[in-house]
This record gives sequence, structure tokens and C-alpha cells, in this order.
Amino acid sequence: MTDNLLLGSLWLIPLLGMAIVLCIPTAWTRSIKWIALGATIAVLIESLVVMAVYTTHAAAQAPLSERVLENRLVAGAGGGSVEAVESPVASLDLVVRRPWMPSFNIQYYLGVDGVSLGLVVLTGLIGVLACLASWNIDKQVKGYYALYLLLCSSMMGVFLSLDLILFYVFFEIMLLPMYFLIAIWGGPRREYAAIKFLLYTLLGSVFILVAILVLYFYEGVSSGGFQGHSFDLVGLATIVTGTTYYPRSVQGWVFLLFFVGFIIKLPSFPFHTWLPDAHVEAPTPISMILAGVLLKTGGYGLARLAWPLAPAGAYDWSMLAAVLGVVSIVYGAFVTMGQTDFKKLVAYSSVSHMGYVTLGMAAMSLFAADGSTRLDPRYYAYGVNGAMYMMLAHGITSAGMFFLVGAIYDRTGTREMARLGGLNNVMPRLSAYAYVIFFGAMGLPGLCGFVGEIFVLLSAFHYSMPLASVAAAAIVLTAGYILWTIQRVFMGRDESWKGAPDLNVRETFIAVPLVILTIALGVLPQPLVLSWMSPSVDQTVKGIATAPRK
Repeated sequence: MTDNLLLGSLWLIPLLGMAIVLCIPTAWTRSIKWIALGATIAVLIESLVVMAVYTTHAAAQAPLSERVLENRLVAGAGGGSVEAVESPVASLDLVVRRPWMPSFNIQYYLGVDGVSLGLVVLTGLIGVLACLASWNIDKQVKGYYALYLLLCSSMMGVFLSLDLILFYVFFEIMLLPMYFLIAIWGGPRREYAAIKFLLYTLLGSVFILVAILVLYFYEGVSSGGFQGHSFDLVGLATIVTGTTYYPRSVQGWVFLLFFVGFIIKLPSFPFHTWLPDAHVEAPTPISMILAGVLLKTGGYGLARLAWPLAPAGAYDWSMLAAVLGVVSIVYGAFVTMGQTDFKKLVAYSSVSHMGYVTLGMAAMSLFAADGSTRLDPRYYAYGVNGAMYMMLAHGITSAGMFFLVGAIYDRTGTREMARLGGLNNVMPRLSAYAYVIFFGAMGLPGLCGFVGEIFVLLSAFHYSMPLASVAAAAIVLTAGYILWTIQRVFMGRDESWKGAPDLNVRETFIAVPLVILTIALGVLPQPLVLSWMSPSVDQTVKGIATAPRK
């Protein structure tokens, strides 16, 4: 009951807030804003409670990949059914499992472990901050906040779902509010950007759905009491990593389908072109949500579905994935350097940073095809830990950068960096926050971006020295465009913006948590994140590393 309340409320509270907003008269705009803010604060508090419960009982917490002993899949030849076996520590596992559509083995199945916990808390935090950043929205306020709360609910559902169909439902619902939030409240080319976003992500969803259906309908040789026809993510991952139920050829196709579907959302080269348009046209708070959380659903899908459900296919295609990751890093950095629009520069930087996520997942330093040891698989665990940490760090810094770009635009009316300059003298508080967040994105030691990058590069050097060398060299490009941006926007003695106001109290409340986390995650990565994230990540890597490849 406690788990059901904790996990269910994470996605139901925003829906309840949306229902209340829709029932309030349109003219009560101030009440609508406060209700939406209250709902997002409640979700953040709930996510922190979940974190406290999880970390408090970490010693008793079994990673999701081990829970086959607690939630055993019992299936018959006619399609099977799912039976939940109660665990003596079920209340500590934060798992909710109920029948939803029993005829098809579809369940209401939610859970949290170290892989998803950080993203759940990140969603709660960015949800509150973006809601505060939306305070100046004065066009169709009721519709905006209703869609915003629906978006927060669906994003949270993606990170909680452990049934593939439930995951897909939340994943698809997420697209519609984002489409309308860009198309109605965006910039001059908002319709074009919104439809481009929707078409790209729907294309990715098709690949994901086909992969899910292949896993469900495949008729293999019965193994361990398992005869297929299940959408149970944990059960499927346990079977795949423990048996040869899905042949290597089938896993190859499943992996490719998942991989293409999720790197479109990440996004990775060459499927990244929707991102700059969406960011440039989206209002500032929606850019914060898009960069801070929505892109992470792509990386999370790789870590939760693509690699664990098709480890043999992932091993076969790991070099392609690693190459795409490195290309995204380098290409994104070069294109970022060529931007003159401040917001588009931040958008392209996300392409580069998300390349580290792909590289970290792909650097599979495991075993040779004949089964002999090639490299210690613990180095692969560094890469996956780095990829997960990079998503959290980027979620903080990218949301902060988009917020600060929006604040500058509100005061100057331009995003053209050639027209900006000297803001350090005019807005010292905004500039100070910007330095910390931009240097965090650059990966400066002592700030959050450094930890994820160094873990990924350490893993990559044990996987492919040439690819790792290129990825490491790209750090210089990142430093180049960050420093050049700071010089063009904040330095100098340009008097054009003299008298422009600095951050107000509301905006300071948005910026300060992001600045604090940028520093804290760089200085204290072990106690704040790695202590509870690494055990689940390491267990996932162990399952992938020991999975049969025949």
C-alpha cells in the first residue's frame, strides 16, 4: 500500500492538478498558476521522499534485474500469466504490480531503482523550476498549465514504468502536450518546429513499438518456465541475460529498433535536426523541460530497454553506437561554435553532450566472441555510470542555461550574441550564476559535468583508443565555445544594456538550486549520487556482461 501511494502519486498528482486547473474559471489566472506550482512542488517533495526511502534501505534494496526471485514470471503455453511472489522486503523495493489487461499480460507495473531514481528526482525538480519560469505566461494560461501538468505526469510515468506497454503509453502521451506547448506558445516558426518535433519522435516511437512486439510475440524454446508473451521488462531482462531464449539474430534486430527509436529522442547524429528548431521556438520554461528531462527519456530507454533486453545485439552493434556517440560529440561541438543565436548555441551543445551518453553505453569492454576475457567488464560499468551521471548533470546545466538565455532575452529583446556584450557590468548576479552553470556544462573539474565525462572517457579508452582520443580532444572544442560565448555575451564594456534589471527574487529562486547542484554534484558525487546509483547500474552491467551470445 505504501509503495502504491508513493509511486502512484508521482504521476497522479500532476493529473489531479490538471483536472483542478480545467475546472477553474479561465479568468482566475493567478489561482491557476498557484495550483500548478503547488502540484509540482508536491511531486518534488514526493520524489524526495521516495529517494529517502530508497537510500535508507539501500542495504535491503535488490536491483531490479535480481527481482526475478521476488516477482517470478509464470507463463503457460497459451500465452501465460503473471504471478507476483511477495518478497519479505517488498515494502522496501518500491515496486507496485497489479493486473491491468490480464488477457494480454499487460500490467500496471511501477518501480524505482538506482537507474531511474535520479531521473525521477530530476523530473520533480525541473518541473517546479520550469513552472516558476512560466509565471510570465499570459496567453491562454489555463490551457498552458493544463498541458504542462500533463507533460510532467507523462514524463514521470516513463521513468517509473516496468511494463513495456505502460512505458510506451506514457512515452506517447508525453509527445502531445509538448507539441501543443511549442505550437501555441512558441516563437514565429512555432508550427514548423512543433510538427517537426512530433514527426521525428513519432518515427522513433514506431521503431520502439515494433521492438516491443517482437519481444512479445517471439516463439522460442521454452526455458526456465518461460514461454514468451510478456511485457514484463524485469522478467524479460532476467530471461534474456540468463538464457538463449532470444537468438543472437533476433536480439540484433531488437537492439537496432530500440537504438534508433531512442537516439532520435536523445537526440544523436544524424537524427538531431528537430532539436534546435524545437528549442529556438519553444518558450523558455518548455526549453528547460525539453533539455532537462525530455531528452533523458532517450538515454533512459537505452539503459533500461535497449541494452538489457538485447545484450547480444548490443554487443554486435556496440561499435556503431560508439561511433555515432563520438560523431555527435565532435559534430555537435563544431556546429555549436558556429552559432550566433544564443539559444540555438545551447541547443546544439546538447547534441554534443548527449553523445557522451551514447558512448558510455556503447563502450562494452566485455569478452571476446569465443568467451575468453578481453577486458575487465568493470570498465564498462564506468561507462554506464558515467552515462547516467551525465544525464543528471546535463539535466541541471542545460535547464540552467536555457533559463538564463531566456532571462537575457526578456531584458534585451535579442538572442544575437553579436548585439550582446558587457552584461557582467549590468547584471552581475545573473552573470555570476551563468559562469558556474556554463563552466559546469564545460566539464570543469569540481563541477557536475566533469564526473560523467571522465567516467565515460575512462571506459572508452579501454574499449577503443582511437574513438576515446577523439572524444577526449572534443573537450577542447567544448571549452572553446563556452569561453567564446562568455566573452561575447558577458565581457567587455558595452553600454547598450545599461539600466537593464538583474534577476528578480522569483528568478533567483530558479537559478540558485541549479547553481548549488552544479557545484555539489561535482564536489560530492559519491555520497549524493553514486552511492545509490552504482549498485543498480553495476548489476545491470553484470547481467549484460554475462548474457549468452549465441
